[in-house]
Amino acid sequence: PSFPPACAHRPLMDPTTFEWNFGITWAKETYLCYEVEVREGDAWVPAKEHEGFLRNEALSSLSPVLRHAELCFLRGVSDWDLDEGKQYRLTYMSWSPCPNCAPKLVEFLDENSHVTLRIFPARIHTKSRGYQDGLRNLRDAGAQLAIMTLKEHQHCWDTFVDNQGQPFRPWPNLVEHIETKSQELKDILRLRFLPPAPPSPSLPGPVSASGSPASS
Repeated sequence: PSFPPACAHRPLMDPTTFEWNFGITWAKETYLCYEVEVREGDAWVPAKEHEGFLRNEALSSLSPVLRHAELCFLRGVSDWDLDEGKQYRLTYMSWSPCPNCAPKLVEFLDENSHVTLRIFPARIHTKSRGYQDGLRNLRDAGAQLAIMTLKEHQHCWDTFVDNQGQPFRPWPNLVEHIETKSQELKDILRLRFLPPAPPSPSLPGPVSASGSPASS
C-alpha cells in the first residue's frame, strides 16, 4: 500500500505538541524536525532514513546533562557517518539556536564542508544575551536562516505529525506572528557592528569682507 508523507515507519508527533512547540507561545520543551537530502546530479534527493524529529534532553536520572535540541541533532548526525564524498543538505525546523548552541553549529559546518544547513525557526530564542551575534555567525558560516512560513508548518504537519488525515489549520494570529518574526530575523541578520560615525566637521566662523576669518 502507498503511505502518506507521515507514514508508519517512525513515530509521529502529537498535534497538541506540534501546536505548543511550533505555534506562537513559548513551550517548556523544544522539539526539532529534521530532514536530510543528498545531491544527485542537479537534484537534491531526500534521504528518508535520516528523517524524523527529536526533543531536547532535560535533567533527569537518565540524562544528568541538559542538552538542547540542536546538540541532540548534531549528535545524531555524527552517528549517521555521512559520506564525505557526497554533498548533503540538512534542514531542521525548531526554535532558533541559543548563543551556546550557535557556535556548535558553526563548528560543525566548518568541520564538514560536504554539508550545508538550513534552519527554519518558528520562534527566535531571545532569552539569552548574544543570540543576535550567534545567528549572524551562523549566517556567515553559510547556514541559511528563515522563519517558518505557512509552507513549512504545512510540511511539518503532513510529514511529522499524527494528523489523522486532518488538514493543517493555522492557529489564530499565526500569519501575523510569521510576518513579525520574519522582519525581526531580517533586521538581526542585516545588522553587524556598525562603524563609529566620523566626527562632525567644525563649522567655519564668520569671515570678513576680505575673506579672512573675522576677529571676535
